Amino acid sequence: MVKKIQLDEQWYILATSSPADERRRVLKHNDLFALLDRFGDIQPIGMAEEGLYCGDTRFLSHHELLIDGVRPMFLNSTVKDDNGLLIVELMNPDLHVDGKNKIDKGLLHIFRAKLLWNNTCHEHVRIVNFGMEEINTCLSLEFGADYADIFEVRGFRRDKRGEFMPVQTGDSELLLGYRGRDNAVRKTRITFDPVPDHLNANRAEFKLALPPKGEAHVYATIRCEADSHEAPAASGADNYFSALTQSTAATGSLLNNRCKISTSNAMVNHWLDRSASDLVMLTSTLPEGDYPYAGVPWYSTTFGRDGILTARECLWIDPSLAKGVLTFLSATQATEEDASRDAEPGKILHEARRGELAALDEIPFRRYYGTVDATPLFVGLAGAYFERTGDLEFIRSIWPNIQRALHWIDHYGDSDGDGFVEYRRHSDTGLEQQGWKDSHDSIFHRDGEFAKAPIALCEVQGYVYEAKLRAARLAELLGDNALAQQLKDAAQLLKKNFNEAFWCEEIGTYAIALDGDKRQCAVSSSNAGHALWTGIASQEHAEKVADQLLSEDLFCGWGIRTISSKEVRYNPMAYHNGSVWPHDNALIAKGMAGYGFTGKAMRIFTGLFDTSQFVDQHRLPELFCGFCKRPGEGPTLYPVACSPQAWAAASVYYLLQACLGLSFDPEKSEIRFRHPQLPPFLETVEIKDLAIGGGTVDLRLQRYPNNVGINVVRKEGNAEVVVVA
Repeated sequence: MVKKIQLDEQWYILATSSPADERRRVLKHNDLFALLDRFGDIQPIGMAEEGLYCGDTRFLSHHELLIDGVRPMFLNSTVKDDNGLLIVELMNPDLHVDGKNKIDKGLLHIFRAKLLWNNTCHEHVRIVNFGMEEINTCLSLEFGADYADIFEVRGFRRDKRGEFMPVQTGDSELLLGYRGRDNAVRKTRITFDPVPDHLNANRAEFKLALPPKGEAHVYATIRCEADSHEAPAASGADNYFSALTQSTAATGSLLNNRCKISTSNAMVNHWLDRSASDLVMLTSTLPEGDYPYAGVPWYSTTFGRDGILTARECLWIDPSLAKGVLTFLSATQATEEDASRDAEPGKILHEARRGELAALDEIPFRRYYGTVDATPLFVGLAGAYFERTGDLEFIRSIWPNIQRALHWIDHYGDSDGDGFVEYRRHSDTGLEQQGWKDSHDSIFHRDGEFAKAPIALCEVQGYVYEAKLRAARLAELLGDNALAQQLKDAAQLLKKNFNEAFWCEEIGTYAIALDGDKRQCAVSSSNAGHALWTGIASQEHAEKVADQLLSEDLFCGWGIRTISSKEVRYNPMAYHNGSVWPHDNALIAKGMAGYGFTGKAMRIFTGLFDTSQFVDQHRLPELFCGFCKRPGEGPTLYPVACSPQAWAAASVYYLLQACLGLSFDPEKSEIRFRHPQLPPFLETVEIKDLAIGGGTVDLRLQRYPNNVGINVVRKEGNAEVVVVA
């Protein structure tokens, strides 16, 4: 079970037992997601995290298929490649061994399929008799709903809860309900086809008489209703197959309308295909546009930092995602000071929640702004989006938001005027650490003492540096040359001051942070790699940082750890103090390649490729443990990591872009490759429908001993390919 944590740690996930099923299955469509075990069930055991969720509320906390009152035997389960459908195959165990109607194991095959579409979970169960005689059996489906807020599932304890409504049953429908303390009514409407032989408050039973080779079909439709006036959902085969057809068509359209990549390595292709499908699944359609939700189960909502970095990683294959992220974050940008939400004018959102706890302000995350890095990253993404697309009209439409973000950086972000952006929380309920490593214990001195706020993080200064340079370019294009020069001058001064204040000769890299007394936190960490990503590191220091990041104490073989194994707080099983994060590694690899260390970047690419071969469904999780790579063994998983996680899914694209030195010049309609290289496990890479301006190209890349050959297979419109040797 998940336990309550102390105030400093109250927003994190601590577990006193393992997840119910390590091979869990995930489905998602927009705001609805399901976390299931490999049987396709939802069981309130282990960490009790399984369920059907919508809008941060669990609408189904128990769902189990039984045959004659017992659980079937497992055969196989898989989520199809496009993430649209879960297929489970089961068979009966030995039944009634001491009584009448004995059924030997394996005579009944049970096929189970689930999909999510438009706030509804559709289920199809087919049971086939492969015996020589008629079999009479009972198939039952059990249900329960606790309407727990996602933060309750994570461990938050409440003094009071709302009221469960009386269960309503009809001939073929079960209606569960809950009125929250926010006065919102949430209902779970379950309909069946055919009509069950018996239906009560938590179970539907179907008595089946199956002749030899005969089969029966049962359909269940589970609809999440956040409004008491919602119309009842239809049920039956027509409804199920209609949803399947629509879901397949929609997913296929999204996958086909973006750049496609295939390689000579089948294992890399599995990784790429899973990443593409995960990004489509995690992306929700909002009024402002498409937005990648951070991860399932804990972060299935809009996160500023996660959305921005995910969009950056896959900007070259799908710039429309960045446009949706920028539009949404512009619309939700803070306009006033509110200490309870760590909000200040111009600041970019950290996360938004819509559950009961958020509505009641029992948690501060309804719209929460406690992140120091989302605001400069927002500006950086806007500049990168223009460099990819040349879409100046869109930039013009959000230019006031960019200006407000720049104002926040200089006035609120740098509250003491020392030229560095710092953070401190403004309420006891806010996040104590507000960088991407937001665990309460992630920022400390070399002796383990926690850093005192306000804290200036190493990587954040790089984000600000990049933001000002990119904003300067946009200002020039929009005719504000004075602002452009001011931003350029500020960026160069920041770079000079950063390299003086953050470089720590004692540890041979940049300090992870400066504390409130401007003392260096002399900790060797992956944060320093982000200084390469943004270009704020000097060339001399960059080479030392790159070498250290690949030393044994930081590079475990699978990837770069968050902190060095020599640090006093190092723990390979800690969330931010020794684990490996794929997105962190992808940013670092991109930074290394930018300084000319592409060979080093390929070592990171290789480590994460090896990881992808061991993890379930070739799906890179949010993070994994930082234990050293051992021959014949896979990486050690982190038990409460989100999987899928958007910025982990997108990391493969950034790794490939880093090695290829791929960039774009939309003004010249040029696709550029600077000193392209490919790792040893890739002989060829094919890229189709790569767009620039009004043109598209198909490319075939061939690895040679000292370079990469690039062949233009197809070209339409005004697009040119340029290779810088």
